[in-house]
Amino acid sequence: MARLKSSHYLLVATLVVESIPVLAMAQTVALMDKGPAWTVDPRIGTGGAGHTYPGATVPFGMIQLSPDTAMTDFHHSYAWAAGYQYNDPTIMGFSHTHFSGAGHSDLGDVLVMPVSGDVRLEPGDAAVPGSGYRSRFRHDTEVERPGYYAVTLDDYNIRAELTASRRIGWHRYTFPKEKPAHLLLDVRPSIYDYPGKVLWTRLHVGNDGTVSGCRATRGWAPGRVLCFAMRFSEPMVSRTLYNRETQIPYRGFRGPGNQPVDHDAQNGRALEGVFDFGHLNGPLLVKTAISPVSEENAIANLESEGQSWDFNAQQAAALAEWNKTLSVIDIQGTTDQRTGFYTALYHVMLAPTLSMDANGDYIGPDYLRHRADGFEFYSTWSTWDVYRAQQPLLAILRPDMSSHFIRSLLASQQNSPFGLLPVWAYQGLETWCMIGYHAVPIIADAYLAGVRGFDADAALKGMIRSATYGPYGDLRDYMKMGYVPIDREAEGASKTLEYAYDDWTLARMAHAMGKTDVAKTFEKRSENWRQAWDPKTGFMRARLSTGEFHVPFTAAAAAYGSDYTEGNAWQYSWYVPQNIPALIDVMGGRQKFMARIDELFDAKVDPAIFKNVEDISGLIGWYAHGNEPDHHVAYLYDYAGAPFKTQKRLTQIMETQYALRPDGLAGNDDLGQMSAWYLFTTLGFYPVAPASQEYAIGRPFVSRAVLHLGNGHDFTVTADNLDDKHLYVGQMTLNGHHLSRPFLHQQDVLNGGELHFVMQTQPPA
Repeated sequence: MARLKSSHYLLVATLVVESIPVLAMAQTVALMDKGPAWTVDPRIGTGGAGHTYPGATVPFGMIQLSPDTAMTDFHHSYAWAAGYQYNDPTIMGFSHTHFSGAGHSDLGDVLVMPVSGDVRLEPGDAAVPGSGYRSRFRHDTEVERPGYYAVTLDDYNIRAELTASRRIGWHRYTFPKEKPAHLLLDVRPSIYDYPGKVLWTRLHVGNDGTVSGCRATRGWAPGRVLCFAMRFSEPMVSRTLYNRETQIPYRGFRGPGNQPVDHDAQNGRALEGVFDFGHLNGPLLVKTAISPVSEENAIANLESEGQSWDFNAQQAAALAEWNKTLSVIDIQGTTDQRTGFYTALYHVMLAPTLSMDANGDYIGPDYLRHRADGFEFYSTWSTWDVYRAQQPLLAILRPDMSSHFIRSLLASQQNSPFGLLPVWAYQGLETWCMIGYHAVPIIADAYLAGVRGFDADAALKGMIRSATYGPYGDLRDYMKMGYVPIDREAEGASKTLEYAYDDWTLARMAHAMGKTDVAKTFEKRSENWRQAWDPKTGFMRARLSTGEFHVPFTAAAAAYGSDYTEGNAWQYSWYVPQNIPALIDVMGGRQKFMARIDELFDAKVDPAIFKNVEDISGLIGWYAHGNEPDHHVAYLYDYAGAPFKTQKRLTQIMETQYALRPDGLAGNDDLGQMSAWYLFTTLGFYPVAPASQEYAIGRPFVSRAVLHLGNGHDFTVTADNLDDKHLYVGQMTLNGHHLSRPFLHQQDVLNGGELHFVMQTQPPA
């Protein structure tokens, strides 16, 4: 889960997830025949710790137009990382940017709220109806599907509908005829709000009625600027701009908090606009373009993509794009299976997000304007999460997009003041959140999967730079001593382990490119995981700069800034995906290794032990599926010769960690990683070590799936006797030939063919 480094503010919240009834998932055959997008339920993940949003977007689009129920309280913003919590009773408006499944809060840019009757200028208290511009709503009035969201705002009797294109949010508001229609634009609030976040704002009304502006914030990515341009289908009857700031004068104006400003342009840090349209006989249409670069570019984006006022046509285009995107995999299954599968695939296809204007302009980590040449620039990089399964899945399904993604990573590296690849970047800017240099395995895995269209030599050079830049995460000591000493750098155990894996993936790519010397250097570094292994306790541990292990030591201990990153020794001691046979050896051989994994899953653990580390969730014993460090662990039985144990654990995880409910994700979806794990596992195989070109085989959860790979080949997975009683794999064949080992080479998938399972009720003898 993405979170701030220990040197930043930490958000600590204990979530109390109320019981939510299972959603009505019944779909008619006619609806399913319209395409896979009709089986998606965007509500999944909008409750509990899923941190997904229900609003309108297109695949990898710049716009995420969605309702905000957000609590505007900095100290309790974790649950509202996506702006929306299913159990909230009110909506405070619709903003144009959101993270999907992140473990940290920001965005929520350009919030608009339609109002009938009197206009209030503050959101108000959700518990006090009428105290502000918030409105109550009911879930039975919501419609959520890919590219479209609708809801009735009960306090105003307004029907709100939203759709999206790549750079434009499209709104349609139907007002009661007996009351005057207003649109409130509030550029003060955001999902992650605190005093002083807004550094500067401009709001301008053009002669043609176009409303435009920019806002600079000192949020997660300090100094981020977001600009916008907005047009209406109906002429304004009147308009009023407000500067709500009460302490800092601008142009000689010191606002008392409510005083209107008569200018058509206003600068300030607390601006609002109220646009009046009188009594309307039909819907008010609004279209809003955004730009990370400039107000002029936002207007140009609006001109480029927003010529029409046909809301229905745009909604249909968004749905068609989703149907096309989700059709990369065809599955046969029950209605519930299809809903779970295609909702997960929908979440995988949300990020990274486009962060480039129609003319090719984008902002780099140097805060300067750049121009993309021959590629599209994408950002929103939670690399610590997505390198594990989300990006490896896209590399085989959408190598065309993967090529754009890698060129975006390389462009960021070239624009970086430090020459480093992104760690956790959004809208082009770096946050330095989380650990590792996991853009390296993303690039290496894609290259080894056959993704091209980028300069491999430049990529390798950038990867080496990220792996050797001493000031980052104490790489200086890591390169000198072979580990990250905990007395010099927090989370030293996790960093040592993750650096070692990243080094191995760099070596893999260098070897494939014929760079033997580079490969040897990083292969040697990839064995640094041994520095963290403590044979006396049987856990991976942090060392001091003197060489001794850090004491006191408790395997269960987990806290931000401790020896581990969002985990403890139980969860991190399996993190040697690059050399699992060696891990088995140091743990005492196959039988002891499997007994330790059993102990991990079967332990009796009080979840309250992690109450101050909100990302550790989805517990099965010590195994925490709601976070990423041990996502691969259930597959490790394969390496010890007991694939039936992998199959048993996968069934346990799928049954307890995923559900067709708003709180149906055990933890943050993290830009699609939780969903990608679900997809791979449903298909029957998983990339335990991305860049290995090998998948560990588990068991399928659908009877037939066809992957339409980006290289033009189809890879099919089929299963006989698949039901709730037949949980174990009896036989496996690949293209008719018996598979004796529970592993699948990536090239076998890329070549196309059929992986066939015969399921049985008991483990093989």
